[in-house]
Amino acid sequence: MSSTTVQSLRERSPSSYSLKIKNFSQLENLAFGSADGKYLSRLFSAGGYNWRMILYPKGNDKDNGSDFISMYVELDSSSLSTPSTEVFADFRFFVLNKKENKYLTIHDVESKPFNTFRSVWGLPQVLPLSTFKDPENGYICLGQCEFGVDVIVAPPPTNWEILSFDEKLVYPYKISWPVKNIFEILGHCHKSQRFSVGGRTWAIELYPKGSKTEDYNKWVSIFLTAADCETLKEDEKIFTQAHLRILDPRGSNHLSRSVTKCYNKSDSSWGYFRFVSIDELRNTYMDMEGALTLEIQFDVVSTTKHSLP
Repeated sequence: MSSTTVQSLRERSPSSYSLKIKNFSQLENLAFGSADGKYLSRLFSAGGYNWRMILYPKGNDKDNGSDFISMYVELDSSSLSTPSTEVFADFRFFVLNKKENKYLTIHDVESKPFNTFRSVWGLPQVLPLSTFKDPENGYICLGQCEFGVDVIVAPPPTNWEILSFDEKLVYPYKISWPVKNIFEILGHCHKSQRFSVGGRTWAIELYPKGSKTEDYNKWVSIFLTAADCETLKEDEKIFTQAHLRILDPRGSNHLSRSVTKCYNKSDSSWGYFRFVSIDELRNTYMDMEGALTLEIQFDVVSTTKHSLP
């Protein structure tokens, strides 16, 4: 028995299909006369598809099942909606133990993919023939016995999301925002005009004297805000990679900070409370007229996609 195979006893009878045999010896002779030594049950329905149970009374020699009861389940390919359809299913095989008045239940812990290329899965070593044929063990009595199978089809997924971290914009998208007389701006927060990138609406928030009380008049805070987050569905996200910069008016020594963030409906802003100190800003990044230029460069904007409910 495989390491992934589980064996137990249960009182409830098989729910998908049951094969009650009145004379096991005759079944052996019937199977022996077939090409592969197997017996094929009638078709039965489970999970919206047609199946049949396959029983090897003397074991499936081609699958290391010699001297065992071997059992399989086969998907009727004609019940597939398209040739490329794949059906994942769990299956349990049963052998009635009349002595215990319970069913020996054997199953693989892993679901199996059934398709047109492989329509049969099963267990070659369900029960040793020596154990099965000994009347003292309770599996056969006066030639009578019972086998069965449960097929549980896994439903196709109905809810999912696709999150891509590499959906780069065709060209890195840059927005510049010149800010004049930064320390004369009234109000705690100064916001840029809204702009659209990657199908979303954004804005830059600038706190000239810091956004935290303890940083007041010491640090400049800058944030990138998703201005249309209220339109997002619950758990929908916008994955963004960008760079916030304060441009150097005298050269190329720009101050750049990266933004890597999954924005959502309740978390629409991300940035730096201490982007740059006010002293450094005055000495390095303001031009002769007391103005500065902020720049945002977007590299990736990707929105998670959900199935319909």
